[in-house]
Amino acid sequence: MPSKVPFRVIQASSQDDGFSAKELETHAPTVNGWVTSRFCLYPQELVIKLKERVRIRKLQLLSHQYLIATKVEFFVGEGNRDSLGALHGNNFSRLGYVSLSDNEKTGYRARELKSVHVDCYGQFIKIVLHKNYINRFNLFNQVGLVAVNILAENKDPQVQEKPPPVSSEYTDPATWGLINRPDYISPMDDLAFDMYQDPEVAQIIRKLDAKKAEAVRQERYDHAKKLKQAIVDLQKVGERLGKYEVEKRRAVESEDYDLAKMKKVQMEEYRLKVYQQLELHNLLDNKPTRPRNDPPPPQPRPPPREPDPPAPQPRTPPPPAPARPVAQSYEERPLPALRKQAAPPPEPEPDFYTAAEPDDAQTSPREEEPEPMSEKNMREASAVIDVYGLPLVAGAYSKNWAHREDALLKVYKEMSEMPPETPRDQCKSKLRAAIFLVQRSIKDKVFAVFSASLKLLKMILEDYIPQHKLGKADVTYCVDKTMPNLLAKTGDSAARQRVAALNYIQDMAQYKEVKPTQLVPHHATQPFKLTIPARLALSRVELVERLLKDLGLEKNSGLTVDNVMKFVVPALDHTAGEVRDAAVRVILDMYKAVGAPVRDHLPPDDAATRKKPLYKNIFDSFDRIDGKPTEAELKAQKQAAEKKKQEEIEQLQAQIAQLKDLQANIGKEDEEGGPSKEEGKDDQKSKPPTTHSKHRPPPREKSTLNAPSEAGDDVSSLMENMCIFCGERNEAFTEEGLDLHYWKSCPMLRRCQHCKQVVEIAGLTEHLLTECDQSDNFQQCSRCTEAIPKDEYEEHNRLKQCVVAKPEKVANHCPLCHMNIPPGEEGWKTHLMGKDGCKNNPRRVQALEKKGGRLGPGAKGKVAGKGRQQAGSRVG
Repeated sequence: MPSKVPFRVIQASSQDDGFSAKELETHAPTVNGWVTSRFCLYPQELVIKLKERVRIRKLQLLSHQYLIATKVEFFVGEGNRDSLGALHGNNFSRLGYVSLSDNEKTGYRARELKSVHVDCYGQFIKIVLHKNYINRFNLFNQVGLVAVNILAENKDPQVQEKPPPVSSEYTDPATWGLINRPDYISPMDDLAFDMYQDPEVAQIIRKLDAKKAEAVRQERYDHAKKLKQAIVDLQKVGERLGKYEVEKRRAVESEDYDLAKMKKVQMEEYRLKVYQQLELHNLLDNKPTRPRNDPPPPQPRPPPREPDPPAPQPRTPPPPAPARPVAQSYEERPLPALRKQAAPPPEPEPDFYTAAEPDDAQTSPREEEPEPMSEKNMREASAVIDVYGLPLVAGAYSKNWAHREDALLKVYKEMSEMPPETPRDQCKSKLRAAIFLVQRSIKDKVFAVFSASLKLLKMILEDYIPQHKLGKADVTYCVDKTMPNLLAKTGDSAARQRVAALNYIQDMAQYKEVKPTQLVPHHATQPFKLTIPARLALSRVELVERLLKDLGLEKNSGLTVDNVMKFVVPALDHTAGEVRDAAVRVILDMYKAVGAPVRDHLPPDDAATRKKPLYKNIFDSFDRIDGKPTEAELKAQKQAAEKKKQEEIEQLQAQIAQLKDLQANIGKEDEEGGPSKEEGKDDQKSKPPTTHSKHRPPPREKSTLNAPSEAGDDVSSLMENMCIFCGERNEAFTEEGLDLHYWKSCPMLRRCQHCKQVVEIAGLTEHLLTECDQSDNFQQCSRCTEAIPKDEYEEHNRLKQCVVAKPEKVANHCPLCHMNIPPGEEGWKTHLMGKDGCKNNPRRVQALEKKGGRLGPGAKGKVAGKGRQQAGSRVG
């Protein structure tokens, strides 16, 4: 199995002071790593020598957080260990390269760990680092590595390794195969394990992991389960001790020796408690009992260590040592628990393997006095101790929730009983000290403590500040200090605390002293990151929704269209659906209140935006609020109008056909029973153009075949030689004549400039949007409802100078002059054919001249030219 192998750094191109390449040989939380010299030349090389020739399976690099190389190359070599010159030239084979992130997204705080899986043999590894990323922290163009790890197999390819023997009495072969996989890499050999674990705890974890493997091999599953839980808990302990060690080193570097001493004592106490738990459970020396004469079971291959520890010593209490060196292995030094057995037993804690942390929410009896405060807590709360005394503050910092609750209630009682004539400075100091305790208690997981903090804060804001006549600055101080924690509490996993926090913030926004400051809406409408948990994001949006209903958008409410929309629009992109739904509710409430200004904070209402279902629903809801039909309803109405129009066309065509048949029958009857009619005269009726008309003449009553010849003559004469669109009657209106009339002179019709089809002017917009060959090049304006060329649409929509179209029942909208005209078919006829009608309809002039109306030649040309110009700019 691949395992961690030790190595030595034998060559580095350069190194900075205090960041030697030898640092890479040690893995611990406190290592500095290797950094190149300032303004070095690239590429920089690093040569590593392994103890022997091995099969390398995995390489790991931990990069510096801001001294980052753009690219790292790997080479493997088979050089002579006695000749450094053999390290150069062609003795290295290139394995490949990896690219590193510039780390800008993390603010140059996180370190990138790269793992590269390889399969090669060698004893030397060369790492080549190329030019650095440029950032504001890397002032000298350096690159650095914090740690390097090599995982390999200690075997030669020519030698076949024999599998370890398996005892059938203790081991199931199937189980042995599962725990002895050849490609298995232990998590304890990963670089991330050693870099964040205390070295001493890491050695204990490795021992426990080996014992767990042995227990599994022997099918002692209860013991293996206990060892597994111990390893998980010890990993948390090791990370915590590693963090303390880093903080202690930083304190030493900054010459804060008091803090360094406190960290050291804290580490010793914590380590002692953990080792006592290990002694109680006898985990390190627990051995299975078996008959004396039975042979020992085969041992599994132990996890590799660096370096290999010596044999364990008998567990007898040695004499206490004044200090223990860091480099000393775990077995060679006494456990602190054995070394300090004479000391009084420490405070009892919950079982280490049943609960990593005590359950603070359980019922806890009130002890006589709270435990003493740590030095760190005393420094943190020094100002509060000066005001309320050490016993009360110690209760507020106690591990027992009952003491924490009592401390808040004592502060409540003391502040509520303060006389009004108390000096102002003393009132302010009491206030600030109490807010410090409230700010800390709001984060408490116990509901009783949290409720006591809200009770105290309410008394301060409603009673204490007005009673002692404190100013607006004190109100601002209270709200600014407590609101961030209250907002964070709205995302708590406990529903009771989450609801209580929401209700309290909602009530606090309307307190007499707080409402004029507008601080609660200001904090509530601060945008949040999309990475926050869905529960917290939902509570934040629901809080703004509540405040909007309670405070409204009044001038002094603190809520405006800008700050609410800037808060809620980013929430539409949250990954949780309930957060997006809540944001949509807030937007619709805003639109009901203010209307159009809400649209300015949303993407434009166009076809591209409506492809997204979320924005389509928002804009459809806006249309419903405005009393307009939605896009789907408009589409349904268009389909219904098309269907109705087609039915009208079919009815008119059937009517014309019946009239032709009726006239033919009447002609036959006249030839048989009366004087012969003029022969060769055909009833020539022209079909109306297959246009896109919305308005047709109402159907006329049909004549029956048995009607008198006079009635037949009347009906025939009524429909013969007449245009069914403009109503003009002319003897030249034969079938060919009507076609020519439709094509050139009917004032109700117009030729499409794009497809040359004759269409009604009333249906020109619909034709351009749906049926024209160039319909893809037009887009309908939401204001004037006309068809606008797409290349002119943005400018048209930006200027907003078009005439807003009214509903169809109220008025028609002319696509030629772009004005609203009277509704219905008569409105169209009056506008397109009347004397004072559409100035942009050139056929209107011809119709007026035929009826006897006279316009001067100059006027005629002027009107026609103007009509063509405007129609061309709008339609064509």
